[in-house]
Amino acid sequence: MARHARYDRKTALEKAVGLFWEKGYHGSSMKQIEQALDMRPGSIYATFSSKDGLFSEALAAYAEEGGRELSAHLEGYDSVVDGLQDYLRGIACRCGDENVAPSRACMIVKTLLESSNTHPALAAQANSILAAIEQSIADLLEQARARGELVQSVDCSRLARLLQAQIMGLRSMGERNLDPQAMRDLGDDMAAILDGFRTHH
Repeated sequence: MARHARYDRKTALEKAVGLFWEKGYHGSSMKQIEQALDMRPGSIYATFSSKDGLFSEALAAYAEEGGRELSAHLEGYDSVVDGLQDYLRGIACRCGDENVAPSRACMIVKTLLESSNTHPALAAQANSILAAIEQSIADLLEQARARGELVQSVDCSRLARLLQAQIMGLRSMGERNLDPQAMRDLGDDMAAILDGFRTHH
């Protein structure tokens, strides 16, 4: 009878995301990876080829999960703009919550900053993911404009880039351990950016 593997790829990736999100690429040793995934080095290399391969898959999995979270969040709102505003406030609340683990800064942004001069391929992947997220935000804003929620003159691509810059900054601010109320205020301020482009009937 065939011996079943003690792990599955999805579970291994979830554990890898947790480790890499907290410690980053360079801060995660192979010994820590083995312990976090509960896998022997040979199994890790057989499954993911290399540390780079594992990190790349973990980063992609992290990004996909973020996309699913945003989609699921927006399903609860009739208004795209209302949904986006509450999503921004939610990011601020989580960034201000000391109990949120493993780290409040975005894994994608941390990867871009950490690997820009050391691992061009990982930096390029992070940059590509951020570009895709920016495009998805722009698509949502286009949808909101088509539904009459935003003024017709709004440049959705430019506004999406502004919102992404705010989100990246907000998640970095979370690392400063600011007072939770200060983070909530920042979330409200971010949400207010969209109010400036709303149609007022």
